[in-house]
Amino acid sequence: MFGSEALDLARMQFAFTVSFHIIFPAITIGLASYLAVLEGLWLKTRQEVYRDLYHFWSKIFAVNFGMGVVSGLVMAYQFGTNWSAFSDFAGAVTGPLLTYEVLTAFFLEAGFLGVMLFGWNRVGPGLHFFSTVMVAIGTIISTFWILASNSWMQTPQGFEIIDGRVVPVDWLAVIFNPSFPYRLLHMATAAFLATAFFVGASAAWHLLRGRDNPAIRKMLSMAMWMALLVAPVQAFIGDLHGLNTLKHQPAKIAAMEGHWDNSHGEATPLILFGWPDMEREETRFKVEIPYLGSLILTHSLDKQVPALKEFPKEDRPNSTVVFWSFRIMVALGMLMILAGVWSLWLRWRGGMFQSRPFLYLCLWMGPSGLVAILAGWFTTEVGRQPWVVYGLMRTTDAVSNHSVAQMSLTLVTFVVVYFVLFGAGLGYMMRLVRKGPVTHEGKEQGIGGPGQQRTPARPLSATEEGMDDDDNAVTEPRS
Repeated sequence: MFGSEALDLARMQFAFTVSFHIIFPAITIGLASYLAVLEGLWLKTRQEVYRDLYHFWSKIFAVNFGMGVVSGLVMAYQFGTNWSAFSDFAGAVTGPLLTYEVLTAFFLEAGFLGVMLFGWNRVGPGLHFFSTVMVAIGTIISTFWILASNSWMQTPQGFEIIDGRVVPVDWLAVIFNPSFPYRLLHMATAAFLATAFFVGASAAWHLLRGRDNPAIRKMLSMAMWMALLVAPVQAFIGDLHGLNTLKHQPAKIAAMEGHWDNSHGEATPLILFGWPDMEREETRFKVEIPYLGSLILTHSLDKQVPALKEFPKEDRPNSTVVFWSFRIMVALGMLMILAGVWSLWLRWRGGMFQSRPFLYLCLWMGPSGLVAILAGWFTTEVGRQPWVVYGLMRTTDAVSNHSVAQMSLTLVTFVVVYFVLFGAGLGYMMRLVRKGPVTHEGKEQGIGGPGQQRTPARPLSATEEGMDDDDNAVTEPRS
């Protein structure tokens, strides 16, 4: 297929499926915590705007959660089907970590999800809020275990190799490996930011179309407070993560910077733009700033950053991909900080909800958090190459013995099925977003799922409230 080898097709298939999958957990993590905050504010203030927003975003959460579960199952199977050599080599570490994720996080989420989605009128407010918080905590625990597994593959420790297989000897060292804290914080914060701009874009869309009500304003206000406060924190975490990567994966940093040579005694410049050429071993058309690379990456004006030519050719990541994916992530992060600062200035001027240029920026920034996550994920995973377990196992040694025809067939099948299935799901989710929150002023409904006289039997029933305002009436939890 397209002149690719089976290994290339296996990598493309995994990259494609994980790129689809990562969107849903990111929004799930952010929305779960957002829903917990909304319900907590509702219980504290009894302001109807928080209740209305809770019910609006809980529908979108239900759809997103369902798609995340389905797409996540595929990822686990691929380890056995396409990467069986890796599973045989490192399964004693990655298998238990993923099992812990299911036993703790997934069971916690699934156990309380039904109460959260369908128990609004059937349980007391305290228990319902507790269920929402448990689902939110479950998403964080899930992130913990997934990032522990991935971080171990980046910076492995706490193991021995016996008979050609990894055997864990210190589980604390395995879990809390050198890069784990930075990756966990970076990913969790990215999920919160991605959700904030998703929420903010929804509010901006309605305001630009003249739909202005307290719920829409509250959505935009909360989203921009998150951007203002968390985007700079994310930049700080990213800096710490970069220093950690420089220590443990210097070839990745060299590839990210498109840095090939170190002149004797000279500080490393920062290449803003250019085209790293892996064949010619140089970055062409580069625009650089002297000293800034050393200042950012080593926090000094005289230390040098490792150069790609210091590593054997077979150990170099693809600098062309990593160079640009990293810059996309950073550029979007800077725009997030700009949006947060602009929102603060408009708040002070009293025009945040009327400024059309600002609202258009918020609208265009809607997918920015998800794009930044994907760009960061490509930077992390492509930058780890040619290793699947850094320094221990090469990607070429990890793949299953499949033919090009087999890998081509499964890749095409995944592409078609994913675009049909998840395209429909995303379309439905966007339809709910376009509908917007409905303001309710004391309307009463019978008990059961939201707006229903019964308890629905499946998670996506939480969204089946019709598309008319009268069908969306909800009530507060009973005392």
